[in-house]
Amino acid sequence: MEKPTKKGVAPPMAWRTRLSILAAGCLTDATCRADGTINRRLLNFLDPHVPPSAAPRNGVASRDVVVDPAIPLRARLFYPCPSGGGGGTGDATKPLPVVVFFHGGGFAYLSAASRAYDAACRRIARYAGAAVLSVDYRRSPEHRYPTPYDDGLAALRFLDDPNNHPLAADDGDVPPLDVTRCFVAGDSAGANIAHHVARRYALASTTFANLRLAGLIAIQPFFGGEERTPAELRLVGAPIVSVPRTDWLWRAFLPPGADRTHEAAHAASPAGAAGIDSPAFPPATVVIGGYDPLQDWQRRYCETLRGKGKAVRVLDYPDAIHAFYIFPEFAEARDLMLRIKDIVAGGGGEH
Repeated sequence: MEKPTKKGVAPPMAWRTRLSILAAGCLTDATCRADGTINRRLLNFLDPHVPPSAAPRNGVASRDVVVDPAIPLRARLFYPCPSGGGGGTGDATKPLPVVVFFHGGGFAYLSAASRAYDAACRRIARYAGAAVLSVDYRRSPEHRYPTPYDDGLAALRFLDDPNNHPLAADDGDVPPLDVTRCFVAGDSAGANIAHHVARRYALASTTFANLRLAGLIAIQPFFGGEERTPAELRLVGAPIVSVPRTDWLWRAFLPPGADRTHEAAHAASPAGAAGIDSPAFPPATVVIGGYDPLQDWQRRYCETLRGKGKAVRVLDYPDAIHAFYIFPEFAEARDLMLRIKDIVAGGGGEH
């Protein structure tokens, strides 16, 4: 009798994709030091920044904006262009919904100008017909908790003031922004940031004059705890994520002496759940991959939201690895872009 085939730790994928994933792991391992610091000089060499593009690429243009000059905090704004060729379908007179996006990288790596995230945000803008403000938040270990959450809320406050919005008259094809249809989104650590920024917004929503959060899109959010989950034990050797890497990243991000029961890591903790039960906390979409070692924490996160009476849509991709959506060659990545388009078009909505 033939024995059942044991599921591996990664789905079949093209060799080019495998090489890209291997390179991402090598970038992390080569630049993190045993003393808890990162070799930023080497990292900047291995992860060169892509400049913004006023000329549309694939129908989407981008420009860098200063969110807070005192920090300084910057962000990259992507917007579909009506006259950009390459598939641009925007209307420079029609206000666009806004997706405030936080990149992944374990709070410590990558940036809004990293090639993979520049391309991913460009795809989101094109598919969703939305402006995407990709926040270049400060990274750990130089800037630990709660700095990225502070930066995320600062980005929302920046958008709340219409005087900060670029105007088509001054900047060519930049359309007006409709911040009453605003979404927070991110992947991995960026999804963790999006969640905590949504909590902070919910606790202070009455202080916003114009901006309203319509939805939260958490793509494979980075949460954790002290115990090891079945998925973490089963998927040893999975692409991108490993327990030693995530342990290092939490140590680099959390306050000195804190463990993974801290509110930043553990969404079910009392402090971490504050604000979720507010009517201003938006409906959530949570993306989970079957080859992601973090999936059990993500499902617990969904249970926490539902336990607070919040609407949650779960998008399950059984054959998806962690960070699958930044690889457009995966069919799941293309499907997710279409789902995001529907979420934004539907205004978040109840699930």
